Amino acid sequence: MLQPRRTKFRKSFRGKNHGLAYVGNTVSNGEIGLQTLEPAWLNEKQLESARKAIVRETKRKGKIWLKVFPHKPFTKKPAEVRMGKGKGDVAGYVAVVKPGRVLFELAGIPLDVARIALEKASVKLPVKTQIINRGL
Repeated sequence: MLQPRRTKFRKSFRGKNHGLAYVGNTVSNGEIGLQTLEPAWLNEKQLESARKAIVRETKRKGKIWLKVFPHKPFTKKPAEVRMGKGKGDVAGYVAVVKPGRVLFELAGIPLDVARIALEKASVKLPVKTQIINRGL
């Protein structure tokens, strides 16, 4: 699974997630991309299942870029534990995405196949997405 090798701090605050993505909001490497329309936390399992759906549909042809990485740790307290007694243990890592952020980019694949692959990947994600071309 995707997670950072090393972090400066073990736990982090939840933070705010409003506004639009001003960085990473265009297709820069590939020809076609998948862009989010909602703010969200995407965990490593969601990103990996979407990536696998793209790889399976494109039959491992062309090039795929994953443009986000789960850096932010999130914590959970165990089941049936009373309130208080400090923050829970790190349960996993999430990628914080804002509306407009491009998640995946594809190149070297016919556009109709790439569009189908990105539609299948968008089903795996908990956010509304749209498919954009490099020209847009």
